[in-house]
Amino acid sequence: MNVLERTLSTRAPAAVLLIRLMVGAVFLSEGIQKFLFPADIGAGRFAKIGLPAPEFLGPWVGTFEILCGALVLVGLVTRLAVVPLITIMCVAISTTKIPILMKSGFWKMAHETRTDFSMLLGCLFLLMVGAGAFSLDAWLKGRPTHHGDGQS
Repeated sequence: MNVLERTLSTRAPAAVLLIRLMVGAVFLSEGIQKFLFPADIGAGRFAKIGLPAPEFLGPWVGTFEILCGALVLVGLVTRLAVVPLITIMCVAISTTKIPILMKSGFWKMAHETRTDFSMLLGCLFLLMVGAGAFSLDAWLKGRPTHHGDGQS
């Protein structure tokens, strides 16, 4: 099995669609909002929390959230699409939630990080199991390959 086949492969049940819809919709929405409301959610927020080059980083992250969120929604190269999203969530937790933990304690941090934590775990789940039966990954994996020599 080549790398593409391994990336597309999934034996996960059709119910994985629910996790894909949750993860994909949240990231797609957040990415769009980084462009609609840059001062509050995009570059302005990144500047407020001290991230470098916020005018570049806001749209950069928003673009990845939109593209990867859409890929997750349709279940196309899902395992690859969640890798940048995992990175985004790790940065979000380390730059915004760990400071809350240090300043205000565990319970305040636990409340504030519930969405970040859920998205991170959802992405890790999809990385492990793939997109599931109702996905473009499963459809592409199931299509016959024609080599021109009568084999499929």
